[in-house]
Amino acid sequence: MRHRAPLTLVAALLLVSPAVLAQGTASPSRAVLRQVEPRYSGARAKETVAFLDQFVRWPGNRGFDASIDHIVGRLERAGYVREDKAPASARLTYRVERYPMATPAWEPRAASVEILGETLPVLQLATNRNMLATNSFSTPDSGVVAELVDAGRGTPGALDSATVAGRIVLVDAGVSRVFAEAVMKRGALGVLGYAMPAYTQPEKNTHSIQFGGIPYDTTHKAWAIALSHDARERLHAALARGPVRVRVRTDVAWTPDAVERTVVAEVRGRTHPAERFVFSAHVQEPGANDNASGVGAQLEMARVAAEMVKEKVADPERTITFLWGLEIRSTGRYITQDSVRARGIKWGLSLDMVGEDTKKTGGTFLIEKMPDPSAIWTRGEDKHTEWGGSPLTKERMTPHYFNDYVLNRCLELAATNGWVVKTNPFEGGSDHTPFLQAKLPGLLFWHFTDQYYHTDGDWMEMVSASELKHVGVSALVSALVLTSAHGDAARAIVGEVERAALSRLAAERALGVAEIAKGGDAAHERDILETWGSWYDGALAATADIQVGGASEQVRAAIDAARGRVRESLRGHLAALVAR
Repeated sequence: MRHRAPLTLVAALLLVSPAVLAQGTASPSRAVLRQVEPRYSGARAKETVAFLDQFVRWPGNRGFDASIDHIVGRLERAGYVREDKAPASARLTYRVERYPMATPAWEPRAASVEILGETLPVLQLATNRNMLATNSFSTPDSGVVAELVDAGRGTPGALDSATVAGRIVLVDAGVSRVFAEAVMKRGALGVLGYAMPAYTQPEKNTHSIQFGGIPYDTTHKAWAIALSHDARERLHAALARGPVRVRVRTDVAWTPDAVERTVVAEVRGRTHPAERFVFSAHVQEPGANDNASGVGAQLEMARVAAEMVKEKVADPERTITFLWGLEIRSTGRYITQDSVRARGIKWGLSLDMVGEDTKKTGGTFLIEKMPDPSAIWTRGEDKHTEWGGSPLTKERMTPHYFNDYVLNRCLELAATNGWVVKTNPFEGGSDHTPFLQAKLPGLLFWHFTDQYYHTDGDWMEMVSASELKHVGVSALVSALVLTSAHGDAARAIVGEVERAALSRLAAERALGVAEIAKGGDAAHERDILETWGSWYDGALAATADIQVGGASEQVRAAIDAARGRVRESLRGHLAALVAR
């Protein structure tokens, strides 16, 4: 790509005339994209992924803390100054928040499962790093040797029938569900459990194990082992030949009085610092894509943002905040700890599993949308992932422009390089949910369906530097535009949302016509159309908060006109639906 001479962000935006924007043929974000894209290094983001991937990262343990220290070191190298040492005028600052933990930090060091009389171990932590459930305790150095008993699906009835006391229990169930019943209530020595979802392709990835956890139990000080497909088959085959005794060894490090740390870095807004765009990427979990990739992508975003501010290429008027910490909890704390700060949060975006080599994992880049009517009626091109989602109600809808705005930033980049960008209806389960629970706009960047999701197949070779770059560039452009948006940018976004609304209404009418032709309920189809129309009317109304300092008369006029055209389109589609 050819590089233009440096421009300030505001000047770059002004290169695009309002008249052209109104026609939908240009976007002020493209000028920002041209500044961000050549500066962002996917390879540098991947270096951070590789550093984190050395460790099994759980809060307060050696790997988690090393990851936090790595983030801090990279931030300082980029020019961020520790908050308590920064002058009042500093634009680039960071702090590390510390929170006492209710239990000691946990770190696995070694584990193995052996069938007595067989040479090769069934499992070893060295090759199956997810095998030992979190909160498992150490065994004696010589391990625990006991009879293996098959308790089927691990139901209370099956456990009673198997007489598990003093034995090691084999179940076709997740260890987190069975542990309390088998060990804490019935006296089993430990649990070996198999529960691999079909999307992980366990018959192909026969050595994959998804991580899991058990309650912190200082009374029994027991353990649980998650099994791969291969390990399960070996244990069942051995049981088919007669009684089986197994040896389980575990070695765990506990850190008492550990603290959970969160890094908060900020590019302080020049004129409206209390208003902010918040990014979050969680540090914990053992995987490369989940979620060392989010940490690496976001850290490179922070570096690029700092570089652009220092070079006076960007001058955000609102604050850009970056969070790294414990999934959901760190983001939730940031939102709820300070009610004044929370009122200034205008947008939230979570980066979770964002670096996948899609040819290897099978995953596709996805934007998980804020709750819109596709989460009530999932049809047409909308599809839930295999992670799954439950139908929502109209009361859960969140009319907002953020869905279409961020999608368009990704599609702008995709138009230059063929990147595959898709969306899915809201499903929940990551750092976007605290924003939504607080009635704030929140989105998730991720990949699915990933055959290595939460498994010990999630290694560095599944990570793509180019995918990291695509995600990081799109995310940072999204923030830079909104944090310095004036009338031209606001009107451009209003136009984008209007076009999305008109397209959606046309699509839903076509689907409705097809359903009615098959004998479907016309009133039901009318309800769907009306709900979409209402949702987009609310989304357009919400665009009044885009312009820094408040919407101008021109922007308000553009919003009103767009809402009028969408309402008129809705009336036409409803009339056509009824006419059929």
